[in-house]
Amino acid sequence: MNGGAIIAKMLAKHGVRFLFTLSGGHISPIFVEAKRAGIRVVDVRHEANAVFAADAVARLSGVPGVATVTAGPGLTNTITAVKNAQMAASSVIVLGGATATILKGRGSLQDIDQMALMKPHVKWAAAAKTVKDFVPLLEHAFAVCRSGVPGPVFLECPLDLLYDEQIVRPWIVGDKPPKNLREKMMQWYLRRHLDKIFSGKDDIMIGEIKPAPSAPVCSPSQLHKAAEMLRRANKPVFIIGSQVVGEVEQARNVAEAVEAIGAPVYLSGMARGLLGKNHQLQMRHKRREALREADLVLLAGVPCDFRLDYGRQIRGSSTLVSVNRSRHDLYLNRKPSLAIEADPGNFLVQLGTLSSGYDANGRSEWIKLLVARDSEREQEIDRQASEETGGINPLKLFRELDGMLGDDSVLVADGGDFVATASYTLNPRGPLSWLDPGPFGTLGIGGGFALGAKLVRPEAEVWIIWGDGSSAYSLAEFDTFTRHRIPVIGLIGNDACWSQIAREQIALLHDDTAAMLAHSEYDLVAKGFGGDGQRIDRIKDLAPAIEKARSAAAQGRPFLINAILGKSDFRKGSLAM
Repeated sequence: MNGGAIIAKMLAKHGVRFLFTLSGGHISPIFVEAKRAGIRVVDVRHEANAVFAADAVARLSGVPGVATVTAGPGLTNTITAVKNAQMAASSVIVLGGATATILKGRGSLQDIDQMALMKPHVKWAAAAKTVKDFVPLLEHAFAVCRSGVPGPVFLECPLDLLYDEQIVRPWIVGDKPPKNLREKMMQWYLRRHLDKIFSGKDDIMIGEIKPAPSAPVCSPSQLHKAAEMLRRANKPVFIIGSQVVGEVEQARNVAEAVEAIGAPVYLSGMARGLLGKNHQLQMRHKRREALREADLVLLAGVPCDFRLDYGRQIRGSSTLVSVNRSRHDLYLNRKPSLAIEADPGNFLVQLGTLSSGYDANGRSEWIKLLVARDSEREQEIDRQASEETGGINPLKLFRELDGMLGDDSVLVADGGDFVATASYTLNPRGPLSWLDPGPFGTLGIGGGFALGAKLVRPEAEVWIIWGDGSSAYSLAEFDTFTRHRIPVIGLIGNDACWSQIAREQIALLHDDTAAMLAHSEYDLVAKGFGGDGQRIDRIKDLAPAIEKARSAAAQGRPFLINAILGKSDFRKGSLAM
């Protein structure tokens, strides 16, 4: 059993169903053996998208996502995706190829110091030194990536540990007899090294799977203190972030608990859709104003970073309860009245058993006020959606699309201005139905995230909401979608511009350098990769295009709608620092 087979058996043991990769000789035994072990191997067109796909699998399934990439540039291509997974707390395992153990540091092909490169961006990094190392190292990798604050881990897999011993020995020692004492000593040294790295490989036992690490929980005293603070509040506001759905299997329980508690809620990140399409407790607009007036703010998996203006959006006299898996994020920029280092989803489920109903003490009036503000803003958006923009009005586009999305839709958000507009106007249909990069704000997640999402949720209609700028990072994955019959639907908002940057750059610097694009025929690119697509220039063309997209998807073909947009000032002044 070679190292590739051992890795494949370990992945299968831990419930890994998909392995993402890009072809490379250093790692060929890993994906070949994974296929033989019944794992679906999906090869992509850029290594970053292999990690993005693994990230999406982890978020939607609860099983760590796994990507394997070749040495050197194969690994360096993943850094953005790995850092994105770290900042989004996604349990991803990256298996990186490496030169043979005996050739480290000797100028071998694609040999670089990969450990120094990866360590700052992962929870744990290690390099296998012998074939038998793979079992304990992978056991540790699966445990670490899910424990505490989840995150990516890295395991370096030298190629001489992956291939069959009978293949490796001639590579290293050669098959010619030694000519002199020096060559004889060299062959002795090499054989001794090979004996060491292959020692014990035939006695390896995979063993039973160990229980997954338990999520951190709050103490009973913290729970009751939080419940009492909530009971005394007249104007509570909950801000719920991605961590609440980190324990995938209990997302519905979290939603039921939030309903039972009855406090008004703003959802962000992966938590979007937690309460369904339209819920009376979910607020979408005027969050800043609500935070300034609230007498209690509960942050569930949300740090006081740039998204909350570093905590300044929350008034100083408010009671601030923060629940987070990360101790660092609990105290980031603002010290809470009550800091609870625990899984926010578990906390909300527990809190729901102690707190229910917020109709007393004027709280219903508070909710009515927030609902009225939301309604007023929705009416304002409706007015803006009716304006002429010189092309398709993006607000009108999303209003129309929202009315046509199915209950099983999964939305992958990849872009700046167009996607941020979508977050204000599209209504995710349920828990785990919205995927965005997270706090790193990474462009380019679209192709990989959609790939992972469609594999985990094959029955769902998976949409990539792409800005025209961000689409180019992963548009080539339409080739992957086509070859592997993964029928996602892409929607590009094509305004020939990096609008989120250009709008402010032109106003502040009076120059559009590097901010302008072209109304490119992205739908033809999709067709060139074997998919299908359509350009639309009028809003009335959207519904027929969606019908064509659904028909193509039913036949296993991906589809791209290239929507030519007009200019909009909907998000003027939104540049974040």
